[in-house]
Amino acid sequence: MIRKGIEKDIALQRINKVNEAFPEALVRDYEQLMVNLELPDKKDIHVLAAAIKTNASLIITNNHKHFPSHYLDQFGIETKGPDDFFTDLIDLNHNSSLQAFKSLVLQKKNPPYDEFQVLEILRRNGLKGTADYLHSLL
Repeated sequence: MIRKGIEKDIALQRINKVNEAFPEALVRDYEQLMVNLELPDKKDIHVLAAAIKTNASLIITNNHKHFPSHYLDQFGIETKGPDDFFTDLIDLNHNSSLQAFKSLVLQKKNPPYDEFQVLEILRRNGLKGTADYLHSLL
């Protein structure tokens, strides 16, 4: 097992599916940047190095303390929580966001959930603002 009860082969399948679906999201050759970076948790340095390599302006995380803003400022990077990030995305295009949400609901078949059950799952997983925003668009 890798973590949270996910078997290694299943985790690798999921990683491969994501990499196949979004090959442009793979960041390569960032390792040399890691040498000169410092963060409170050394295990997060690869995230910052990849962000710098791709000229990212945001790191999406709930672990803001691991990415101090005073340090990230020098790279033009800030952190944002997933809930704020998703609500910002919804705000950019209500119709596409609602369509994507409804598609997500329809794909959930084992067990099947309705829209309101999925909204409740989002809320329970720390995406209250996202769920509330989507709910307001239904």
